[in-house]
Amino acid sequence: MLERVAVLSDIHGALPPLEAVLAEPDVAAADLIVLTGDIASGPQPVEVLDRLAALGDRACWVGGNGERELVEARAGRKSPFEVANWAAEQLRDDQVARLAALPLTVTLPVAGLGDVLFCHATPRDDEEVVLVDSRMERWAEIFAGVPAGVGTVVCGHTHMPFTRLVDRRLVVNPGSIGMPYGGAGAWWALLGPGVQLRRTEYDVDAACARVVAESGFPDAAEWADEYLRARHSDAEALAVFGPRDGR
Repeated sequence: MLERVAVLSDIHGALPPLEAVLAEPDVAAADLIVLTGDIASGPQPVEVLDRLAALGDRACWVGGNGERELVEARAGRKSPFEVANWAAEQLRDDQVARLAALPLTVTLPVAGLGDVLFCHATPRDDEEVVLVDSRMERWAEIFAGVPAGVGTVVCGHTHMPFTRLVDRRLVVNPGSIGMPYGGAGAWWALLGPGVQLRRTEYDVDAACARVVAESGFPDAAEWADEYLRARHSDAEALAVFGPRDGR
């Protein structure tokens, strides 16, 4: 049984906010760090993967659509996102192999929460959209294949933190480390015995300058300005994601 689990999602190849979160005392002291997908698709993919690999067995990796798209781009099937195509070409072969082998879900016992299923988007799909205000019928469809003993599901993908009950099952979205929608900072979650949604503040100006200085991505300055500064509000993101929720 794990007493404390830190959940980091949607890092998107941004090293400065990742380092800020890893420096948090509660993350450093956690029994396990679970990475719930979209880890490396961004301006510092090699550096982010190397930093996380250095955690060894303290980190549990779950794959997302970002990992799948990097592997596909490396194989010649281009992504619609230019940063993903660029990032795919930067990765070492061992990194590509690691991303290709990541599981879609991982279930772990966490104190106070019981069996917790971790995934990227939904338990059955790495890019399906569910939101804090998704209809109960939508959630029932999404969770149809989840074992009855799983009392908590942790998912990322939409970059907006929330917790809510879905027919007696707790759903947690930790938010995004590298592409937050709704407010600057690096958003993550701490599990056990309850759920805490956390935000780590860091020097965004210095982080943007560092990404530009250290990344070879041609549009690194624009990427950092858009995402590290959280130019997109949660209301804007919900308007974009809503139609993909079947509403």
